Amino acid sequence: MEASEITWTLLSLFFIGLAYFSAFAFVAGLLWKLAVYLRTPMPYPHSLTPGAKTEGQAILRVLGDVTIFPNLFKADKWLWAGAWVFHAALASVLFRHLRYFTYPVPGLVLYMEPVALFFGSLFGAAILFLFWRRLGLPRTLYISNIPDYFVLVLLGLVAATGLAVSYWLHVNIVDVKGFIVGLMTFHPVEIPRHPLFLLHLFFVLVLMLYFPFSKLLHVGGILFSPSRHEPFTVQGNGSRSPDFMKR
Repeated sequence: MEASEITWTLLSLFFIGLAYFSAFAFVAGLLWKLAVYLRTPMPYPHSLTPGAKTEGQAILRVLGDVTIFPNLFKADKWLWAGAWVFHAALASVLFRHLRYFTYPVPGLVLYMEPVALFFGSLFGAAILFLFWRRLGLPRTLYISNIPDYFVLVLLGLVAATGLAVSYWLHVNIVDVKGFIVGLMTFHPVEIPRHPLFLLHLFFVLVLMLYFPFSKLLHVGGILFSPSRHEPFTVQGNGSRSPDFMKR
């Protein structure tokens, strides 16, 4: 066997192993975080006033926090704009990536093809804006630490390599889909022989490893924050509600 063939075989084994390990760490990390959230004691009500009066209103408030970031809009409109564009573009990019995981590909995913470059570029621009904000504003520069910069650099590398393999140094889509479907069906095949794609895949897998144990999991904090999902429990006359007295 030639040296190049041995190299590609070893690379295939490395990426296959890293892919399964990253997927396991991602799922296990999310489950561990979920268990931590669920086991955190809440002996007293944490609802804020004015707040939701019913469970339904509390659910709507959480959905609003997750989708439109109203509190961030009130605090910092420029940060709100950058964060909202970042999350919207990321959701669009992830949705388009379903083409690599599904067969047949959903029609809505195919319809996104003409605007895929726009959302990919928007994703990269939002990352640059958030990185500039970390460095450009004294108060954010003061509170920022290495993990804050690391995750932005990692996301930027994912975006840059993804755009490059999609619109510059093209990778064979059939090879990519065959590799990913092989991983999902536990019948792995050789990796696509495209160095830039492998670099993109490496950054994505590192991001999957890092995600459950980083600040990127802030969405979990929103969903389980008692000040957001609990309805107001103090009655108008100043007495505690029956639900509180039972605790």
